[in-house]
Amino acid sequence: MPGREVVVAEVFLRRLTRWQADQQRETVADTYVKTYGGDPSGRPEFLRRFADHIQQPGFEMVVANGGGDAAGCAYGFPPRAASGWWTGLHGELPVEVAESAAAGKVFVIVDLMVLPQHRRQGLAGRMRERLLAGTDAGFAAVRVPRDNHAALAAFRSWDWSMLGEWRPDPATSPADVWGCRLRS
Repeated sequence: MPGREVVVAEVFLRRLTRWQADQQRETVADTYVKTYGGDPSGRPEFLRRFADHIQQPGFEMVVANGGGDAAGCAYGFPPRAASGWWTGLHGELPVEVAESAAAGKVFVIVDLMVLPQHRRQGLAGRMRERLLAGTDAGFAAVRVPRDNHAALAAFRSWDWSMLGEWRPDPATSPADVWGCRLRS
């Protein structure tokens, strides 16, 4: 309608400790379901993975809230060599990335979720920046499913580079692994 203003609630970001993230796991699972199309059957598997991720050394999480409700979240950790995060990567990592990974100086963004009503407002970029500001890693990486066109476009626009294809077995849908230098 002409002359009608749309008021968008301001979205606030905050870091959560590991303990706070664990206390908020049901809210995070709700965010997961709402972000990825409302399929509650994936919720128990997400909760299982999230419980494991919280226990990873160096776990970091940023949540976004707008108008008193969850708007999104981002979290990750530096993968240990034994974690197998790189297992299934097809292609050769650039020397700089391989050296950073061997030194434990890579931070992986495991998930970056924005609820549909908060998309296209720069929130994903703000959460990514805030999340990565909390790490001393020199390089960041992320796996992006090939059918997630919005995420692929976002990482491209943030000047991340594709490092290769991740597909640990033929039954797993392939994902692209993207990376970005954080510090010189």
